[in-house]
Amino acid sequence: MKIIKGSICTPKGFLAAGVHAGIKKKTHKKDIALIYSQKLAAAAGVTTVNLMKAAPVILTEKFLTSGYLQAIIVNSGNANACTGDKGMQDAETMAATTAATLNILPDAVAVASTGVIGVPLPIEKVIAGIKNATQHLSTHDEDAANAILTTDTFVKTCAVACEINGKTVHIGGIAKGSGMIHPMMATMLAFMTTDLAIAPAVLRSALIEANEDSFHMITVDGDTSTNDMLLVLANGMAENPEISTTTSAAYQTFTAALKFVCIELAKKIVQDGEGATKLIEMNVTGAANKAQARQAARAVCRSSLVKSAVFGEDANWGRVASALGTAGVELDPNKLTVALDHLVLLENGVPLPFDEAIASEILKEKNIIFNADLGVGTATATAWGCDLTYDYVKINASYRS
Repeated sequence: MKIIKGSICTPKGFLAAGVHAGIKKKTHKKDIALIYSQKLAAAAGVTTVNLMKAAPVILTEKFLTSGYLQAIIVNSGNANACTGDKGMQDAETMAATTAATLNILPDAVAVASTGVIGVPLPIEKVIAGIKNATQHLSTHDEDAANAILTTDTFVKTCAVACEINGKTVHIGGIAKGSGMIHPMMATMLAFMTTDLAIAPAVLRSALIEANEDSFHMITVDGDTSTNDMLLVLANGMAENPEISTTTSAAYQTFTAALKFVCIELAKKIVQDGEGATKLIEMNVTGAANKAQARQAARAVCRSSLVKSAVFGEDANWGRVASALGTAGVELDPNKLTVALDHLVLLENGVPLPFDEAIASEILKEKNIIFNADLGVGTATATAWGCDLTYDYVKINASYRS
């Protein structure tokens, strides 16, 4: 696998556009994104477990049952969530308008929205924006990556190439997310494309596997959005023999590459957490099983006390131990080991003297790594989070304005 420059238009046969439709208040930023495959593509997705699912999430879940999509239409600035029957009508209008302008079927169009919850979508502006976007489709994907952003401070993209059955296959992705990030599936929005030929059911297996160790392992603030959506489209234009089983070497190669892209995008989301200044990586070893390892790692990254200590550059490792103790997982207090990067602070339940100056230097870094061994098994997991800063409160105290 090779990391390459690009994102969603790097795989063969994909075009994208991003335009300004006037959805966002007091700004001329782009707010409509369109991703289009020149041929019908196998599709898979995972969506939020929040019971207050937004209308576009519900509609896209319905369309995904066929296993195929050809386009994704996205608006930012308005979540179209908690908007009743009108919200579903507007989501359907977005799909129908996109389909009509591209001359494809409405149920081949995934719909996604992000922004303020509980505000009716300005559908006339959205319709005009969609029509405009279809006129600007190209292989320039930066505009689409910008158009899906809300409080994000930078675009999040990634692309790789790998050899599968003698063919060069590309995977590209874009994502957005900065706040309301505590995925029980993916993140706020992430879209990936590939020119791989793969059966829809097998693609879904690969996406679920990749998601479990990436988007499912990040947290900014412990809130799961109403609009979380992760989608992948595979149009087969690499012309490899179709991957039809999860037991093949080709499937393993693809899934590893897909997971890499997912992890890179997920880490960029927490790096851009609202007001964040530091990325937190929590590595858990010695857990009873994989599920408990994941649960423990997420618990530390979710802890407001740990996040605050990282922001204050305070080596208060007791907060990590406490978060692990309340994570609801099995651990042995007499075998628990906690380290800040290479600096061991607690070993087999015994606190160790450490050099505060060395700890301070480690905590001045932008990427902060904690390691913990729970002492009860062999399972491992890694989660990512960010520090909790004054700016997080300032941003979310005036989000609607």
